[in-house]
Amino acid sequence: MNKKHKIAVVGPIPKDHITTHKGLVVEKYGCITHPTIALSKLLKDSGYVYPIAHISQSHELPIHTIFSAYKNIVEEGVSSVHDQGTVIKLRFVDQNNRLEKQIAYMHPIIAEDMAVALDADVFVFVPITDFEVPLETLKYLKANSKGLIIFDAHGPTSTATTKGDRYRRFWIDRDLWLPYIDVLKMNIEEAGCCWFPKEIQPKDLEDDYIELSEKQRADFAEHVLSKGVKAVYITLDSRGCAIYTMKNGQMQQDFVPSVRVSEVIDTTGCGDSFAGGLAFGLLEDKTDYIKAAQYANALGAQRTQGTTFEVFKSLEETNEMIRKNYGDQSKV
Repeated sequence: MNKKHKIAVVGPIPKDHITTHKGLVVEKYGCITHPTIALSKLLKDSGYVYPIAHISQSHELPIHTIFSAYKNIVEEGVSSVHDQGTVIKLRFVDQNNRLEKQIAYMHPIIAEDMAVALDADVFVFVPITDFEVPLETLKYLKANSKGLIIFDAHGPTSTATTKGDRYRRFWIDRDLWLPYIDVLKMNIEEAGCCWFPKEIQPKDLEDDYIELSEKQRADFAEHVLSKGVKAVYITLDSRGCAIYTMKNGQMQQDFVPSVRVSEVIDTTGCGDSFAGGLAFGLLEDKTDYIKAAQYANALGAQRTQGTTFEVFKSLEETNEMIRKNYGDQSKV
């Protein structure tokens, strides 16, 4: 019998109050629910997904109701023991940008929370705020597990004020984290919070983040790779994603265009879904970064197509989606 795959998806399960860029109002449980369910559908009978999160006791039943519909989702790592979950209010001002307010905060995920999934093939970390996954948790995994660690920079580049307003922040201690990350994923705005001048100039304070040029993104990626990270993915909004890896001692740059969709309904959770696609694409071959990007783009595109989890497709449907978009370049 073939060994079944095991993927751990780590981060909050916020109760999201969303107003989309088209004025549609949606309430749902987000963040790790997106990659967890997407991966569940892709894996089907070939593996299990272990969501790991702290939630409020009042959220326990609705979250269990969501996950229990999928037989390969194991809820052992979802805990309400601290009665601390996450609540977020989001109002999109356009398709990609939103105003955020956080009104409840989950208990951080520490080493002992990872015990249920130490044998996972891949760990997908998708924190949304800077306190949710401490560095010590990644250090513990590196010392006690052989699983691939995918880390989303959204968490360490985001913070919340005492009034709940959410803002971008510089990831100042970035280099302390990099030795414990195998694949680093971020969007273009977060990249501008990860590669910063030694001294901030007045012109740099005019916008929410520093827009990196193509060369600056490459310089940043080369620095990250020099610290032991195996691959850097930077998503470029609807264009696709840039991939940076090392090959024979030289940095290699690749670009994978996005999966085309005719209409965007809701982009909440696209980045989380993208991270889940990376995990699935790297399950069999942990160096096939192009294939991983194709799955990541496909799951991100699926997420835009509605407000429910029905947007996520089976492996067969997802593979067909990839073939239609990438043709001969497809790795599936």
